[in-house]
Amino acid sequence: MSEHGNLQPLVQLEQHNIALLFANYLLTLGIEATVVTEPIHKETAEIKQGHTVYCQQDKIAQAKLEFERFIKKPFDQKYQQAAWQHGETVSLNSNDSTLLASFKENFLAHAGIVTLIVFAFCWLVFLGSNLGWAQPLFNLLQFYPKISVDAFIVEPWRIIGPAFFHFSLLHIVFNTMWWWQLGGSIEKSLGKGSLINLLLISAIFSNLGQFIVSGANFGGLSGVVYALMGFVWWYGYLAPEKGLSLSKPIVGFLLFWIVLGFADLLPVNMANTAHLLGLISGCLLALISVKIAKK
Repeated sequence: MSEHGNLQPLVQLEQHNIALLFANYLLTLGIEATVVTEPIHKETAEIKQGHTVYCQQDKIAQAKLEFERFIKKPFDQKYQQAAWQHGETVSLNSNDSTLLASFKENFLAHAGIVTLIVFAFCWLVFLGSNLGWAQPLFNLLQFYPKISVDAFIVEPWRIIGPAFFHFSLLHIVFNTMWWWQLGGSIEKSLGKGSLINLLLISAIFSNLGQFIVSGANFGGLSGVVYALMGFVWWYGYLAPEKGLSLSKPIVGFLLFWIVLGFADLLPVNMANTAHLLGLISGCLLALISVKIAKK
């Protein structure tokens, strides 16, 4: 019997966060696992620290098969989601020289080109507005002061423009974080076209609704984010084989946030109509998409 009880070494990895992510995933499959930091002895005289994943002896064959799948796409959504649902966090050594590289790999691996372009554009607009161009940028992206066919023909971008303008750091961090997480999952699972359709349709409906209720002085990607949430939530329920899912606590939190907004219990002004219409449009688009896919 080894010093790790009934656990047997499965694989040794150089990156601590990758080893932890895989061990956490095994735990969600009912396979007991842990990560132990041990020296790596190479053919040269150099000795480095490595991270060995130990797992249950009687399930070693299953764990090997899972690792073969995992190592091809270690930052796939299902591994992240499984780790979150298990309640484990992937901690990194502060002196890990691969920390920045791992973050970059994780960030880029999860997001497709559409996700990254929208993410970058929102931040460019935000940075520009904080460097003294807030009013010109807002004037450029603001929804139509008055809706008309002529106005749409002359400046068509304004119908979705407000989605890309954010008023505070907390506002843009919250929205782009969820855009990256949910938009990246949708683009990876269903393709660029699905995400572009979601962006355009939800931005148009949420912006129109908010304009009717409060006028043209609003902005932010929140309506689109709620559409993505509704889409992933319903698509995961209707077609779980696609791998899209959103945990119940997260759904509950985002729905509760809408309730707080309409109850006027939040310390900031919220585009409540945009949130609600975004959510509804996302749910309906998921329903339509699943029906089309099944046909």
